[in-house]
Parts: sequence; structure tokens; C-alpha cells
Amino acid sequence: MEKTGIEPIHTKHLVLREWEPRDIAPFAAINKDPKVMEYFYKPLTEEETLAMVERFQEHFKKHGFGIYACELKETSGCIGFVGLNIPDFEAPFTPCVEIGWRLSSSVWGKGYAPEAARAVLKAAFTRFGLEEVVAFTVPMNSRSLRVMEKLGMKKDPKGDFDHPRVPEGHSLRRHVLYRITRSQYEHQ
Repeated sequence: MEKTGIEPIHTKHLVLREWEPRDIAPFAAINKDPKVMEYFYKPLTEEETLAMVERFQEHFKKHGFGIYACELKETSGCIGFVGLNIPDFEAPFTPCVEIGWRLSSSVWGKGYAPEAARAVLKAAFTRFGLEEVVAFTVPMNSRSLRVMEKLGMKKDPKGDFDHPRVPEGHSLRRHVLYRITRSQYEHQ
């Protein structure tokens, strides 16, 4: 795994940093956890997880920002990811930059997702100079919707869409879109 030299982001409990080989096994376990993957089309294999991390690293090299490994300071272990991504599918709101997170179910309810996402959102507008960040999920994913709302993101009802990577007729195809602009962020 080639180093990208990305600057880590530190929060009270977390370090958002570049991916290391030691992260693959715990991240693969997260991607197989039925609770974590409940609102995704399917769990991921270890090979798919490794390919995903390689895409994360390439994204950082190409764009200067991306999806960070999320490390819990207390244990120095990877508990998932939080970061920014440019989706590679077409939708009415693309091109765009999305913020996303996926954390181990063992750390849910401790406030780590909003803590990390706030730090990434701050970097999006201050360090990376972005004008807008979006987030999307299925309407029944109440945990992610709460994080979006805690970040000050607003639902864009006109932006709801059918995810092109989910088969037609599948219950997880419909997604809701949330947005926040730099100006909205600065005036929170």
C-alpha cells in the first residue's frame, strides 16, 4: 500500500489518517457486519474491501482529499472511515463532493461519526476550499440522517434519486440527498 502523504485530522477521540495495511482486516470485518451493511446493497468481501481502500488512496493522490481511515485514539485501532469522495456515477446533482462515514457497530452511539464528520466538513471548506458538500443515503437509515442533520446539512427533496448502482425494484434503490454550502457552514 503506497503512502500518499496526506495530513491527518485529529479530534478529541479520533485520528483521521491515511490507510495502512493493518487497517484492512478490521475494515473488512466492518464491511461484512450485517448491522453496518444493512442499508447497502450487499456486504463486501475482503478482496472488495482491499480494492475499495486502493480506490480511496488513488482518490487522495488525484484530488488531494478523500476517505480517511478512522482510528480510535484510545486503542490505535481502525474503526472505519470518514471522508470526502467524488462519486463516479451520474445523478442529477453530480458532479459533486460527498461526505460519508462507515463505522464499526461496536462504537455506535458514542458520537464518533458526527465528531469525525464535523472535522472533515471543516477541512472541506477551510483546507480544501470546497463550495458545497452533499450526503445521501436510503430514507430509512435514521442513524446517518441524524449525523447529516447534526452537521447542519439540509434535506434537498428535489435531489432525491434512484441510485444507479442498485438494481431497479430493490428496496434500497431510492436515496435522499442532503446538502451544505460553505456559506451555510460558516453561519452555523
